[in-house]
Amino acid sequence: MLLVAAFGLASAQDPPRNSAQDSPKRSFAALLERAKKSDATLDFKELRMAYTETADYSPYGGDRETRKKMFAALNAREFDAAVESAEKILAKNYVEINAHFVAYVAHRESGRAEKATFHKFMFDGLVKSITGSGDGKTAETAYVVITTDEEYTLFNILGLRPAGQSLITRNGHSFDRMTATNPKNNETVVYFFNIDKPFNWLGQSLKK
Repeated sequence: MLLVAAFGLASAQDPPRNSAQDSPKRSFAALLERAKKSDATLDFKELRMAYTETADYSPYGGDRETRKKMFAALNAREFDAAVESAEKILAKNYVEINAHFVAYVAHRESGRAEKATFHKFMFDGLVKSITGSGDGKTAETAYVVITTDEEYTLFNILGLRPAGQSLITRNGHSFDRMTATNPKNNETVVYFFNIDKPFNWLGQSLKK
């Protein structure tokens, strides 16, 4: 299947980098303009964090029906329909990794090399911004995510199957402790994800 074959295009083993939260804040609009120009110097984690400050940020929402149609169209090789769904999702959330992945594959399979290259640039950059935030092995070195969807996307890329999830708090931070199995050897692995952004958003939403 196209879905399985192409998910391996981004490495999930890049070395940790300093948090983009340590950098001066820049507006999402300005960062997005650079992204759309394929700016190789763009800090993708800064882009994702800036998105969390926008009105569109909804870490527990998203257009799941459109996403379902998007993947169905991709696997059915209905590439124009897949791109249409991907663009609909990106119109609201331009840092949605799955939509860039689908757009990349659909454009590549349709012979639209320039558009495929752009969406691969976005997909790779977004994935590496997560894997570069830590190694996920402990709460102290947790991957930093802005949605729980990013957790499952990373597992897809790693070829892992989610098996369990628990919420833990430590030193004022919130984490998802995720267990997964490797279907190649049935090994169970554990990863930690820092969910401060989505968890704090939920807390603020409940106060409204």
